[in-house]
Amino acid sequence: MNAPISAQSLATPATADRFSTHVVKNQADFPFGFNAFDDDVVLKSVIERDAPWAAAKCSAIGQLAGDEAIQELARQANRNIPELKTHDRYGNRIDWVDFHPSWHQLMSLAWQHEVPTLSWTAKEKHPHLARAVLSYLWNQVEQGTGCPTGMAYASYAGFCNEPALKIWAEKSLGTVYENSRREVADKPSVVIGYAMTEKQGGSDLRETQTTAVYSHSGDYHGATAHWYELTGHKWFCSVPQSDGFFTLAKVNGGVTCFFLPRTLPDGTYNRFFIQRLKDKAGNRSNAGSEVEYSGTMAIRVGEEGKGLREILSHSHLTRLDFAVGSAGLMRQVLTLALNHTTSRGGFGSSLAKRPMMANVLADMAVEVEASTLMALRVAKATDYIETDANEKAFARITTPMAKYFNCSRVVAVANEALQCHGGNGFVEDGPMARLYREAPLNSVWEGAANMMCMDVRRAIQKEPNCLDALMAEMSSVRGMDSRFDAYVNATAGLLKEMVDEEFLARPATEAIARCVQGAELLRHSTPEVIDVFMKTRIGGLSNNWGVMFGTLGPGVNQAQADLIVERARVKR
Repeated sequence: MNAPISAQSLATPATADRFSTHVVKNQADFPFGFNAFDDDVVLKSVIERDAPWAAAKCSAIGQLAGDEAIQELARQANRNIPELKTHDRYGNRIDWVDFHPSWHQLMSLAWQHEVPTLSWTAKEKHPHLARAVLSYLWNQVEQGTGCPTGMAYASYAGFCNEPALKIWAEKSLGTVYENSRREVADKPSVVIGYAMTEKQGGSDLRETQTTAVYSHSGDYHGATAHWYELTGHKWFCSVPQSDGFFTLAKVNGGVTCFFLPRTLPDGTYNRFFIQRLKDKAGNRSNAGSEVEYSGTMAIRVGEEGKGLREILSHSHLTRLDFAVGSAGLMRQVLTLALNHTTSRGGFGSSLAKRPMMANVLADMAVEVEASTLMALRVAKATDYIETDANEKAFARITTPMAKYFNCSRVVAVANEALQCHGGNGFVEDGPMARLYREAPLNSVWEGAANMMCMDVRRAIQKEPNCLDALMAEMSSVRGMDSRFDAYVNATAGLLKEMVDEEFLARPATEAIARCVQGAELLRHSTPEVIDVFMKTRIGGLSNNWGVMFGTLGPGVNQAQADLIVERARVKR
């Protein structure tokens, strides 16, 4: 009998060595193994100046952002999207959302590291600023979980305004995450959502059609709560599995604020019906939904008919968090672009050393540093809202400005960072494609661009001290750069025109952003960053800057660009 023929016996030298051409060369380094706080000179300097007590906390989250295992959790959470469970196996209505275990692991880490709570628990100076840096870093870990951390952060301010919600205020400061339907008194911490937007109204909350009818008043965990029955529909409700929600409904025609617990004091589930989950372009790890109220029980927050004023008392915190989060996403995509172009070669050198790429990277780095310093300056002003009238006025005008500018600008930064990766950036094997889809979200959340610019205009119209506070901020650096002084003078004139002409609200708001950025750079940045910013951002095309990144003009040289890129690079 002949011996069996094996594959090996048929192999020729060519087939035996058939993988010899598949030696992987000149691929970029893995984008891991760095600390997003310790290796970021801009961010670290902010904490050293204003909140050195928080450095260890920031470093711990910075380590997570650069950790391969944690970034794998982020990938899994976005690939295995939430699933709506309207009923249990027996047919009982449960209105619940199942998440991949990676989501819960990330949520546990965020709560453990005090991302939602540090502002309210820290006793040291500048807790809002320190918490903003945690959020900036957490948005480099995973952006979908950045939504519930930001809402939990803002919710504490709302709970403190209503005595009936004292227990929720206490539980919102917990650092142990628990995914359950248990009643608030039995939980170590709570996750909070907001459900405001309706189909017919969008950002115009005055068009709320949900109605509320008084039900009864009674003891609720040691305080008197005024309960109402809600009927209506909400078009966008983020994190619908939260323990409770701030929402709006009309009482006798007046928009009123309510807080809606998912589980009632007797342990039964509230009548909170999840209609469907939104199929979103980005933020895939996080569930967004439509919900229906039908005999839904909720506690009134504040006075009847004063709901818009009530909700605005903490919406400035969510807006700040979006501005900070978008800056964090900018920083993440810049880090990825720097890693890719530095470790991948082409045309005889690393991509980062090619003249045009050096232009692109330096241009992006200037934008990211300016946006970061601006967002954190607004966070610092938030620390003084209760104690300094000037800082309160500054925060009032700059919070919607920073939300508008950073949440719009991040899209351009993400696009350019993706192009730095070439085709590798457009596939889901790496993080860039996910971040590219994530970038636009914050611009439409909590009021799109026009709404933010309208709010800036309203602040100047109704609160003259806001403009005074802004100009005082600029005067503190007057004389440090004549180009900047001239720009501030021109901006002052534009703001006066904007008061009469809504048409000018966008260019005026952008001018405010550039003023605040310029002032912060003059105080805290290096000569080359300041010079490039002044040559390009202050005055646009007439001063050597085009529309796209990488259009730093004749007044900027590559040596200057190299210094800026080196400042931005993470050190591993």
